[in-house]
Amino acid sequence: MPYTAQLTDDAAKLRKKMLQGAESGLECSDPEFVERISNFALDQVVADTPLLDNRARFLSWIATCLGCGGVDAFRAVVRGALNSGIDAVAIQEVVYQATAYLGVARTRPFLDAKNEVFEAQGIDLPLDRQSNTTPDFQSRRDGGEQAQIACFGEQMRGYYDRGNKDYPQINHWLVTNCFGDWYARDGLSIAEREMVTFCYIAAQGGCEAQLRAHTAGNVNAGNSREFLIQVVSNNVPFIGYPRSLNAMAIVDEVTATEA
Repeated sequence: MPYTAQLTDDAAKLRKKMLQGAESGLECSDPEFVERISNFALDQVVADTPLLDNRARFLSWIATCLGCGGVDAFRAVVRGALNSGIDAVAIQEVVYQATAYLGVARTRPFLDAKNEVFEAQGIDLPLDRQSNTTPDFQSRRDGGEQAQIACFGEQMRGYYDRGNKDYPQINHWLVTNCFGDWYARDGLSIAEREMVTFCYIAAQGGCEAQLRAHTAGNVNAGNSREFLIQVVSNNVPFIGYPRSLNAMAIVDEVTATEA
């Protein structure tokens, strides 16, 4: 007789939300894999990260899938998020903001995947506008500066004019584009935006300096050391242990005075 995956009740319930209407077929071809990854990711990990509510858990998973390029897992997580009551606007904002940290070449396929899931769930597109800046330069600069200050404090005031003289445009773009175009929007709180940014960077790897900066940004936005440790732990099934342990080490380093 073919082996049948033995899932815990909690793992089975969450897996059903993530695959509803789009079963993977792995239950037939790879039942042992389904059993082990589902019981770990959807039961043990969830039980061991109680500081994360459904919204934080799913937003961090969505951001992590973006960061590591996991578009198939992303579809399942978005379905699970919608079926768990997470609003479509918040999910879309995680995808939009990722462009500043991953680049449009990597985020473009996720827009299509998001739209496929939304349409299958009967969600009308486009969603309502969320931007708090207009396309003109001054609006984007002012909105971006306010978002930077909210994340990193008053020392960010005037950041636009403090760039390297050989490439001042980078500071200009960080203020007007990264923060003015993407952070200065509704749909997510500043604390949520910093959390998902942390997840993008940790999941893609090789950006440790930026991960340090955004660990500090998370703490400044109100996300505690304990919360960030559980965010990293929550994402282990999606990015594996090496990148997760690197991220944990940086959280330890930046928040050592809180430990």
